[in-house]
Amino acid sequence: MVGILKAKNSDEAARSDSVSSQSAMFVQAAQLVADVQRRASSDADALLRELIAGASESVPGAQYAGITVTKRQRPSETAAATHRYPVVLDGIQLRCRQGPCLSAAAQQDRVRVDDLGTDERWPLYRAQALKETPIRSILSFGMFGDSQTTAALNFYAEPINAFDDGSVNLGIIFATHTALVWNMVRRDQQFRTALVSRDIIGQAKGMLMEHLGIDAAVAFGLLKRFSQESNTPVAQVAQQVVDGDHLLG
Repeated sequence: MVGILKAKNSDEAARSDSVSSQSAMFVQAAQLVADVQRRASSDADALLRELIAGASESVPGAQYAGITVTKRQRPSETAAATHRYPVVLDGIQLRCRQGPCLSAAAQQDRVRVDDLGTDERWPLYRAQALKETPIRSILSFGMFGDSQTTAALNFYAEPINAFDDGSVNLGIIFATHTALVWNMVRRDQQFRTALVSRDIIGQAKGMLMEHLGIDAAVAFGLLKRFSQESNTPVAQVAQQVVDGDHLLG
């Protein structure tokens, strides 16, 4: 009876230690993401690289990490990576038009590969991946998707069965926060682009007003008309005017 109680207490202590360890990892992940967000810069590539580098160090079993982005015009590309292997594997997905990261991005779900050598879901991808890299375990999480773009956060390891349920749980947290950071960076870039476009259009309007003796409304009308006739964005037409390539009127 005493032996049974000791064993029970030992099991409960082990479970308690496991829960405490996982909780500590979750806290560490949240702190890492918050720190990256506080220090967010206009360099989107550097921001994403820093975030996934921290993720690959935190997720149990992970050695490398990368972000796969798919677009309507291009099946896949690597938005950020901690090593050349994620880039190589994304290149294989691009050529074969199949793979775990593409599936995760398309389905907006998680995909887990415990042994690429025996996984038969993507035969073309598997053959090339086994030939070109030592990667055997892959864990992918769909981050976001719309009609134009989808993305997945991916973790890689050379040993088989590198990822467990703890890896999955922590990976989900990183995928969620990486998607938030991605959207934050994208909105910032769009805002900066809008400011630049507005400034260029203002300069072009001023040049047309001075050169042609017209008011601001007529000048903008000329920019819009040429934009429609040439099927060119107004901001691009304005840039041409500022650069002296076109002087309308």
